[in-house]
Amino acid sequence: MAVAVADIKKLREMTGAGMMDAKKALEEHDGNMDAAIKYLREKGLAQQAKRSSRIASEGIIASYVHGGRIGVLVEVNSETDFVAKNADFQEFAKDMAMQIAASNPLFVSVDEVPEDQIANEKDILRQQALNEGKPENIVDKMVEGRIRKYFEEVVLLEQAFIKDPDKKVKHLLEDINFKIGEKISIRRFVRYELGEGMEKRAEDFAAEVAAQMK
Repeated sequence: MAVAVADIKKLREMTGAGMMDAKKALEEHDGNMDAAIKYLREKGLAQQAKRSSRIASEGIIASYVHGGRIGVLVEVNSETDFVAKNADFQEFAKDMAMQIAASNPLFVSVDEVPEDQIANEKDILRQQALNEGKPENIVDKMVEGRIRKYFEEVVLLEQAFIKDPDKKVKHLLEDINFKIGEKISIRRFVRYELGEGMEKRAEDFAAEVAAQMK
């Protein structure tokens, strides 16, 4: 059965399970929240809920510089200094630095996007749809679909992972959380591009980074 996005979100908040695991649990149990929680616990997929309240205050600041033209610093946090020295954790942090260099996100998560900016973007998308001659009764659905595409462009966690476009960055984060067994989070980043804000000839540095990662 089809399940509501709100129910999937609620189950994830209650259990800490990944999005696809939560969706599958609800689908297989006809939307029954209690049954879905039991299923996730039996499968060992709800263990991350215990980590959600922990503080990830250790970690590393990873850096990446591409050709002396694009530079990135990203803070990736873990709960312990021991995990911060883990090879998988460090590789994840480096991948995030390269992801930011290549895809140029503006925010880490959707929660960071200002409400007024989302509202303004929706107004623009709505007007675009109307200008395209779309019927009024489907415009709102189109706007919701297009705002998701907007998030996929400007939000790091919503972006397709450069090394594996079939997987989003947030799914990669979920994977490293389960693999390492600690709460891992991406706190903040800064990206510099040579001559940014100055008039210059167009060069697709981001494409160069993406090609290098593949």
